[in-house]
Amino acid sequence: MSMTKVSISSTSNDAILKFEADRFLTNHNSFEFNNIDEAKHSPLAQQLFYLPFVKKVYIASNFIAIERFNIVEWKDVQDEVAEQIENYLASDGIIVAEEATTPKAAVTVYAESTPNPGALKFVCNKVLSPNPYEFTSIEDAKPSPLATALFQFPFVKNIYIEKNFISITKFDVIEWEEITLQLREFIKSYVEEGKIILNDDAPKQLNKTEEAIEQKFEALDDISKNIVNILEEYVKPAVASDGGNIEFKSYDKKTKKVEVLLQGACSGCPSSTFTLKNGIENMLREMLNDNNITVSSVND
Repeated sequence: MSMTKVSISSTSNDAILKFEADRFLTNHNSFEFNNIDEAKHSPLAQQLFYLPFVKKVYIASNFIAIERFNIVEWKDVQDEVAEQIENYLASDGIIVAEEATTPKAAVTVYAESTPNPGALKFVCNKVLSPNPYEFTSIEDAKPSPLATALFQFPFVKNIYIEKNFISITKFDVIEWEEITLQLREFIKSYVEEGKIILNDDAPKQLNKTEEAIEQKFEALDDISKNIVNILEEYVKPAVASDGGNIEFKSYDKKTKKVEVLLQGACSGCPSSTFTLKNGIENMLREMLNDNNITVSSVND
């Protein structure tokens, strides 16, 4: 088995550090352990409690957060802890036993319209994915059992999963009124039953690990980095509320041309060209102080 990579992230609380894995650790459940007795269903948490400075362990879908006692500073022990977690995960040890799974929580799913008449956004009260993923065919959807199951519906054309929602684009052969309830109930039952949404290796397979995203960003030139940061801060939240996503693809220094990829409800949306030209292009020109910048989509 390939080694699971663990990266270290600080939090707003100095006493708590996050150890992020490049695969899923639990089936989208979260567990909190305050002492070694509470951790009886988690051999990994129990092992961590043998470290004298560990006060609390929290295990979520793709990370382990640890709160320390004040007897040490994180900078002195964090690498050792990360290595211990990596070694444990490499040994295929049980992270949290099935008996510890929390009682089935009520799952709610509601449908929201988007600016794209061909796409609908299904919002869930549970986190579905830590990263955005788009699937354009059943073949493409292998890393996601949920997307694969949705493609069994003959009217499903495109699936985009992010955080707590799924945007589904349909073929024109059928109207939303005929299928919305069916899709909503299907997603609700699927999530409620605790079925796998994304395979453990999906982040690695699709190059969406924290490390891969970081490396990709660091390889960019300074203007490209600025563009990525502007898109992340000012554009992505707005397009996510419309059931879509925008990803930076490239910037050409000579032509001043920015290429982006539109995903989810934004892909093929009649208003997307207007949004790119009158919204994003104008914003980049103003914030980067360059009126020659143009923006186009690679999937126009």
